[in-house]
Amino acid sequence: MNRVDVVIVGGGIVGLATADALLRSRPELRLVLLEKEDELALHQSGRNSGVIHSGIYYRPGSPAAQLAVEGRISLTRFCTERGVPFEMTGKVIVATDDAERERLPGLLARGRENGVRVEAIGPARLRELEPHSRGAAALHVLDTGIVDFRRVCDALADQLCQAGAEIRRGWQVKELVERSDAVVVTSGHDSLESEIAVNCSGLFSDRLASSSTNSEPAVRIVPFRGEFHDLAAARRHVVRNMIYPLANPEFPFLGVHLTRGIDGRVRAGPNAVLALAREGYSWSIVDPGEVRELLRFPGFRKLARRYWRIGLEEMVRSVSTHALARALRALVPEIQARDLTRSPAGVRAQALSADGTLLDNFVIRETNRIVHVLNAQSPAATASLEIGRHIAERLIHHLD
Repeated sequence: MNRVDVVIVGGGIVGLATADALLRSRPELRLVLLEKEDELALHQSGRNSGVIHSGIYYRPGSPAAQLAVEGRISLTRFCTERGVPFEMTGKVIVATDDAERERLPGLLARGRENGVRVEAIGPARLRELEPHSRGAAALHVLDTGIVDFRRVCDALADQLCQAGAEIRRGWQVKELVERSDAVVVTSGHDSLESEIAVNCSGLFSDRLASSSTNSEPAVRIVPFRGEFHDLAAARRHVVRNMIYPLANPEFPFLGVHLTRGIDGRVRAGPNAVLALAREGYSWSIVDPGEVRELLRFPGFRKLARRYWRIGLEEMVRSVSTHALARALRALVPEIQARDLTRSPAGVRAQALSADGTLLDNFVIRETNRIVHVLNAQSPAATASLEIGRHIAERLIHHLD
């Protein structure tokens, strides 16, 4: 059996960033990164809105707030050094009525406490920034931008190969077995031994954590599909940069928004629809076994009772382009259903606790030889280099 120093499971942006940070500190390590697909970053890392987040939404002092702000700086520096195109465009968060306007000062204060450059603006300034948007008031967030995270992943992979790491594609990990002297990593056709391992497998991270301990993990991954629509080329002018609604405080997602990508396209989305499989990128992809597991999990039943009305609204917007367009018209009144064309969806790996709480911070669990990344949803792509550095520090502690 091959033996190496470190195995990292998962070729998304967090796995790649962790490998990069570790080899920067310990270039002598024999490191193997395993990816089940034939390409890297095919799931969450390559199926997102491409937004470099500012850190405005997260609770001040929380890991998500700190890592988002620090990660944004690290990410833009990395993109500059490696020639990955990005643009700091800024965005507006629009309050559509007086009730929402009253909630803006709280978000403004939170953003400033997190070190984000943000200002309160009125309808006139909103029209200067986004001439086709309308609202009672808004926030203008300067510290946010756009990038293609697939290209960031490609740059990280190139850097890893230059540093001597081995990337094995098409290598699906079935099990992590922790022994006193090593971690045994097995697929359907091969095995590896390593001193330590990192579980960055995203949608399947809780399952791999269970395989290593023979017990249920403290959290369960619930897949939420985020569906996107492209705005017709002739209508792209109605969005200059990014237009967001004021997020519903009762729901842990940001709501459907409009984003110009680094490629010039304008996308509407994502929504947040419960997926019926871990890689359920459409309604036609259903895994009955996973659905049964989810229904048996007490945390999911509590979640469903709490959010069923909001979930139903998300489902309606999923199946009806007219309903989606109606929601977008609250931000840009000109948008019509005929302007929208469905584009590839993503699936967010959202950690859920047994009490029904959707966790909004990164969840990292450790054993003697394995670090499990059990919750790395947005802003994980923005914060990936700092998350990777944080995990690498833990790994070095284990190695030492």
